Amino acid sequence: FGIELSEAGLFNFFGQFAYEPAQVYAFVCLFMLAASFGLPIPEELTLIAVGLVANMANHPDLYPPPYPGAEGVNTVTLCIVSFLAVLGSDFVVYMIGKVLGGRISKTKFFQKQVAGAGFEKSNSWFQKYGGWACGIFRFTPGLRFPGHLSCGLLGIPVWKFLAVDGTAALLSVPTQVYVVATYGRVVLD
Repeated sequence: FGIELSEAGLFNFFGQFAYEPAQVYAFVCLFMLAASFGLPIPEELTLIAVGLVANMANHPDLYPPPYPGAEGVNTVTLCIVSFLAVLGSDFVVYMIGKVLGGRISKTKFFQKQVAGAGFEKSNSWFQKYGGWACGIFRFTPGLRFPGHLSCGLLGIPVWKFLAVDGTAALLSVPTQVYVVATYGRVVLD
């Protein structure tokens, strides 16, 4: 990517996107979907990165626009897009479990990537917490994919999954983006 691994290099890299809102919103959607399927970049890191980009757009005195009137990344829009991207990617994984059901559990991918300790742990949480486990997975990196897949496999109703996971995402996702977008320098310091 040509990123200089210094503070100045990272700020220069992220700064080039501060006035490219469409690219940032697309980036969030793409990375959240990829993270749902096991991309080894935690979604929290993506949320912090785009929050930092929004912070730069909020400070044109420090990060001037490339041309007069350039539109920067909007914090509120970014919070909404990030929330919808996270909830949408969780829902895709849930639907794979719901629609493909038992067929997916017989695939080599499932046996290699999903079955095992994480899947067993998510199923034990269902036994203990019922539908509330959908929200617990939101705050448990490493168990999100098997957990959301389990929600579909175990027949958690769509409305319950969206209500519980959506509430958990609504509490965490916009908060992370907003805090970094508003207090980015303080957070990074």
